[in-house]
Amino acid sequence: MIRKKVPIIMNYTLNQTDKHERKTSIFTALKRMSPFLFHEKKNLVIAFVAIAITSLTTLSAPIIISHTIDTYITTKNFSGVIFFSGVLFLTYLVGLCSAYIQTKRMGGIGRRVLFNLRNALFNKLQELPIAFFNQNKAGDLISRINNDTDQLNQFFSQALMQFIGNFFIILGAGIFLLALNIRLGLATLVPAFLVFFVTKLVSNWVKNKNMKSLQSLGSMSAEIQESLNNFKVIIAFNRLDYFKKKFGEANNQNFSASVNAGIANNIFTPIYGLAANCAQLIVLAYGIYLIMHGSLSVGLLIGFLLYVNNFYNPLRQLASVWSSLQLALAGLDRISEVLDLSSNMICIPAEKEISQALLEFKNVSFGYPDGDIILKKINLAFEKGKTYALVGPTGGGKTTTASLMARLYDPTEGVIAFEGLDIRSYARKDLVQKIGFILQDPFLFTGTVRDNIVYGNYEYLHTSVEDLREILEQENLSDLIAQFEEGLETPVTASGDSISLGQKQLIAFIRAVLRKPDILILDEATANIDTVTEQLLEIILQKLPKDTTKVIIAHRLNTISAADAIYFVNSGEITLAGSMEHAVKMLLDGKRSS
Repeated sequence: MIRKKVPIIMNYTLNQTDKHERKTSIFTALKRMSPFLFHEKKNLVIAFVAIAITSLTTLSAPIIISHTIDTYITTKNFSGVIFFSGVLFLTYLVGLCSAYIQTKRMGGIGRRVLFNLRNALFNKLQELPIAFFNQNKAGDLISRINNDTDQLNQFFSQALMQFIGNFFIILGAGIFLLALNIRLGLATLVPAFLVFFVTKLVSNWVKNKNMKSLQSLGSMSAEIQESLNNFKVIIAFNRLDYFKKKFGEANNQNFSASVNAGIANNIFTPIYGLAANCAQLIVLAYGIYLIMHGSLSVGLLIGFLLYVNNFYNPLRQLASVWSSLQLALAGLDRISEVLDLSSNMICIPAEKEISQALLEFKNVSFGYPDGDIILKKINLAFEKGKTYALVGPTGGGKTTTASLMARLYDPTEGVIAFEGLDIRSYARKDLVQKIGFILQDPFLFTGTVRDNIVYGNYEYLHTSVEDLREILEQENLSDLIAQFEEGLETPVTASGDSISLGQKQLIAFIRAVLRKPDILILDEATANIDTVTEQLLEIILQKLPKDTTKVIIAHRLNTISAADAIYFVNSGEITLAGSMEHAVKMLLDGKRSS
């Protein structure tokens, strides 16, 4: 059964306006983080108990001082003063020990949350399809993994502890202020209500400024990575001025966003300081008035002033903590954008056989998000053991067709059948063993030639160098290994600078052939290889199992002269060329029309 429409091409572009303007409350943030805090219950309980003890010791000090002044200092009972001085010292000592415990516990929680969060982000990135990486810059993704997660770590290890501790102190101090003298207490809390209103009013503005700062940092990271990756080209064309200009623009944008975020983050500090000063003036003026009328003692006035400090000093600290919270919430939004994504490259249940060919396109159409349709209603079948060639002008859709064969993308319409079943019914690890894909510019990993050859090959992954050398001899691949100075142990870097471009393609070729795939796709695989090595590859291709299907994409027509069928790919259509002469004519006509 052919599926007429399969809406699976998704827009994976991050930093969309409707997403980064969403409001995230503290409760929502903790709910999102709950999976990463699940195994930290014991440590959180211990930390919170320690925070509560620290807060209680802080709140106990003013009442002890007030009692000592009114009961012992005014009566000149110095033994009582000495005794309660000892009590006060023990109170401070208990607070010191509990503060150490809470710092140690919360610091460990923050580091473990950071570790698990980065793992979750990286694993999520590995699940997402190629379309996601085509639509988002790698530098921005790196910034999310490094910088945004670190903002959350700092919040959990430092700011959250201060936030909860200060909240307890503020709540306790407020209760004591009202309990000691309700009229004076209410007057003292008036500036706090005004501060709360202002904080509520500007919090979203602060968060948006921090979000823009994080986004600009991600954009600058992306610009740096792109420029460094292409630094050879920049030097070759002597365009350092272009590099400097692009970096300068990104750097200026980040500077402006960072300054705005810094202003937003520090806006609370003077406001909270003003509120604290106003509260102290209110206590002094109203307190002296009450003392004069016999409604308040000197000790209670001093206690009141100490509780005012206990109430408003934590508020001042909350000014910076609140800014850290807004920065952490902005980072969490950016992290959640990635974690909330799901891959459209799903594995569906296998249905009944829908094709007799090895691989078949049935009414297949494909287009990239926000782009033109590349292929339109394509019907194409590949039989076992045959060699097929795809030719056509640059940009005609050859590589896109090959990518669909290897299921790097799914079609927007129609279905692709492999071995009779919908290709989407195969698990990815099974598909990569059955379909070999050699790109024109293959990617290598830092290690050795041996490491890159067996990468992802479960059969030879743990094979020793000596055993692998024997296997390559049996598979007639040892002549290719001889092209490397140190054989299988030749060092390879991810950039590939340690070996030539032709040698990189040799590694990719050996890596694919060793899998003995049912279908081998070669996308300009011999474009950067000398004639002698190309002849070696041709011999090895001829020695592949007879039922191996080969699909060759090439601009050099001599490499496809022995193909069983030649297809011309252009303008969304794939047409059977018929003969080499006809293919040459179609290619020339296609280049003229393009």
